[in-house]
Amino acid sequence: MITFIIGLVILFVGAALYGRFCEKVFGPDDRKTPAYTKQDGIDYVPMKKWKNSLINLLNIAGTGPILGPIQGILFGPIAFITIPIGNIIGGAMHDYFSGMICLRDGGTQMPDMIRKYSNKGVYGVYQVFCSLLLLLVGAVFVYTPGDIAATQVFGFDGAATSVSTWVIYGVIFAYYLIATVFPIDAIIGRIYPVFGAVLLFSAIGVFIGLFVQGYPLVELWDNWNGPLVAYGDYFGENHFIPVFFITVACGILSGFHSTQTAIISRTVKSEKEGRMTFYNMMIVEGFIAMVWAAGAMGVYNLGLQSADPALATATIGVVCKNLLGSVGGIIALVGVIVLPITSGDTALRSLRLAIADTFRIDQTSTKKRLALSAVIFSLVAAILVFAKMNANGFNVLWRYFAWSNQALSLFAFLAISIWMFEHKKEKFVWMPLIPGAWYAFVTITYIANAKIGFNIPWTGAYIVGVCAAVAYVGVILWYGKNRAAAVK
Repeated sequence: MITFIIGLVILFVGAALYGRFCEKVFGPDDRKTPAYTKQDGIDYVPMKKWKNSLINLLNIAGTGPILGPIQGILFGPIAFITIPIGNIIGGAMHDYFSGMICLRDGGTQMPDMIRKYSNKGVYGVYQVFCSLLLLLVGAVFVYTPGDIAATQVFGFDGAATSVSTWVIYGVIFAYYLIATVFPIDAIIGRIYPVFGAVLLFSAIGVFIGLFVQGYPLVELWDNWNGPLVAYGDYFGENHFIPVFFITVACGILSGFHSTQTAIISRTVKSEKEGRMTFYNMMIVEGFIAMVWAAGAMGVYNLGLQSADPALATATIGVVCKNLLGSVGGIIALVGVIVLPITSGDTALRSLRLAIADTFRIDQTSTKKRLALSAVIFSLVAAILVFAKMNANGFNVLWRYFAWSNQALSLFAFLAISIWMFEHKKEKFVWMPLIPGAWYAFVTITYIANAKIGFNIPWTGAYIVGVCAAVAYVGVILWYGKNRAAAVK
C-alpha cells in the first residue's frame, strides 16, 4: 500500500500548499457577499460555512469519482499518483477560481462568467454545450443511482421492462423536482447534512477497511502483471493518455463542477470561506477517488470481482460488502447512491438558473419555476428512456457525458485566464493555462480517435490534439493581452 499512501500524502500536503497559494493569488477580502447584497430567500441565502462546504461536496461528487477510478485503476498503480497531482493543480484550482470569480462578480452563474470574460461566439457555444451536459448529468444521475438501488439494495433485476425500475426512477425524479423548485435552504440545506453523514461513513469506512482487511495493492515498482490482472498490458494497449484522463474524470477534474460552485457562490457569507468551500471540497473528492481506486484494485487482486470495465457498478457492491459486512455494506451503498442524487438535483437546479438568467425569466414564484422545470425534466426523461430501452444506450450516454464533462472545463480555464489578465495577475496565468492546455490535448485527441467522435487513427489524433492545445494557449494569451490593454 506504499504507493497508495504516497498518493494520499501528495494529495493532502499538496492541497495545503497549493490551496493557500491559490487563495493568495485571488485575494479574498471582507466585502459583503451576494448572499447579503442580493438576499431573496430562494437562491441568495446566507448559510454557514460547514453547510456550504458539505452542499458543494455533495453537488460535485457524483458517480464520477467512484465509477471513474474503478475503471481507471486498470491502468495500474500510476493512478495513485496521477489522481492527486491532477486534482491539486487542475481540479481543485478550477473549482476554487470558478467559485470565487462568480462570488466576486455578484453570484453570477457560469454562463455569465463565460460571457463576461470571452466573447459572444464563445459564450454561445458554451451555453449550448453546458445545457446539453447538464441534461446528460440529470439523466445519468437518475440512471446510475436508480440501478444501484434496484439491483444491489432492493434485489430487483433493474430491467427496463420491470415496473420496480421505473418506480425507483420516479422517486428520484420527484426528489429532483422538489430540490430544483424550492428554496435552497428549505430542501437542500436541510437534507444534505443527513446525506453527508452517510457519504462520510461510506468513504471513511471503505478507507479503514482497506487497511483492516489488508487489501493487496500493486506498487509502482512491482511487476504490474499479476496472476489475475495484467495492469501492465492494459496500460500498454489502451493509450493511458488520453483514455485514463477521460475515464477517471471527476476525481481529477470536472467541468461540471464549475456549474455547481456558482450555485454556492450565492450562499457564502464571506470570501475567506472560499478555500474550504471550493478548493478543499474538491480535494475530498480526490480522496474518495483514491479510496475507490484502491478498493477496486484490492477486490480484483483477490479474485472477488472480474477486472472488467463493464462491471464497474457491480464492483461497488463487492467492495462495500466485503469490507464492511452486510449491514455496513448496505449503508455504504446508500452513500454511493447519495453521491449522484445530490449532484443530479443541483445540476438541474443550475440549468434552471442558467436558462432563467439568460432569457431573463422571473423565478420568484413557485409557478414560474415549475413551468421552466417541466420543460427541463421532459428532456431529461426522454434521454433516460432512450438510454434504458436501448442495449447500448447507456454506454453511448456515458461516453458523451465523460468527454463533454472534461471538455467543459476548457471554458472555465479560459475565463479564469482572462480574469487574471484583466485584474493585473497575468504573471499567474500559467495556473489555469497548464491544466487547460493539457485537457485541450486530452479531450481533442480522445474525440478525434473515438468511435463516438471522428474515428481518426491514433497518430493523426495525437497530431490534432497537440495542434489544438497549442492553438488554445496561443489564442488565450493573445486575447488576454488585448483585454488587459483595453482595461488600462
